[in-house]
Amino acid sequence: MKIAVIGTGALGGTFATLLARAGHDVTVTARGAGLTAIRADGIRLSGGFGEAHAHPTALERLVDTPELTLVCTKAQDAAAAIAENAAVLDGSPVIVVQNGLDGVTTAARLLPRSECFGALSIIAANYTAPGRVTITTPAPTYLGRGSGPADTRTAGWRDVLAEAVPTKVIDNFVGAQWTKLVVNMLNSLPAITGLSVQEVVDHAGLRRVMTASMRETVRVGMKRGVRFGALQGLGDARLRLFSRLPVSLGQVLPLMMRARMGDVPNQGSTLQSLKRGQRTEIDFLNGVVVREAGLADLAAPVNALLTALVHEVEASGAALSPAGVISRVGALTRR
Repeated sequence: MKIAVIGTGALGGTFATLLARAGHDVTVTARGAGLTAIRADGIRLSGGFGEAHAHPTALERLVDTPELTLVCTKAQDAAAAIAENAAVLDGSPVIVVQNGLDGVTTAARLLPRSECFGALSIIAANYTAPGRVTITTPAPTYLGRGSGPADTRTAGWRDVLAEAVPTKVIDNFVGAQWTKLVVNMLNSLPAITGLSVQEVVDHAGLRRVMTASMRETVRVGMKRGVRFGALQGLGDARLRLFSRLPVSLGQVLPLMMRARMGDVPNQGSTLQSLKRGQRTEIDFLNGVVVREAGLADLAAPVNALLTALVHEVEASGAALSPAGVISRVGALTRR
């Protein structure tokens, strides 16, 4: 099958390489050093899915209509990337592999004749250099669309992706996006401190801050009428229970996530962006919690401050100490 992958960072590089290994004709889009590296030596994948080396066609923008396209850009880059390729994409199916809440609706708006699906990937992957990706935690990808049961078209694309990477269909995809948003609260504190996700969770004070951001996210989702989707052992009932716990007891949630990761350092996607000198997608993670809270006439002070601290590190290039973070956020986490 002719498959295009727009964006070849950690996840885009992973999907492109594994799809090529499964025998598909893969074209990727890339820019700058990434484009040069892929044209010269392809994409090399190591770690949890084994060693793989693919030589996809690499372009700045697509020139032919694929049978399937995966959009794997950062959330803030999705609209521009889709619009740039819309002339060849509109009318063909698209799967948006992305954090945040807006990816599928953005694709549907820009590609009104295309069937648009969403994918939530739990894979932890490090983009170590242009054309080089290491999988630190292999995990399934969850595919769906809308708020109802998964349909036959979704199941069909699951079968295609599952030839290359573990993929499951998921009901209530919109609710699952919110569940993944809770999981993505793992990202901001590594970016702020420069520590791995595991080191953040192992630090009692930072773990308390992370727990508070997760609880605040769940409470905002509930106020917005969200029914959380089932993902990685989390679901509506468990998250609603978590929302009622004091922070001291709620810390079992990030500890559970930590146990799933193992001990290979997971930097998180936001820290990886900072290390590459790129803008982060924090406004689509903690920042979107703040946005949704405003729509519900709520405040989200923990997520607002974490968003601001990531932007501070973006601007200065200097990580903050755990003690410095706790001194600024700690007063918001005492209940």
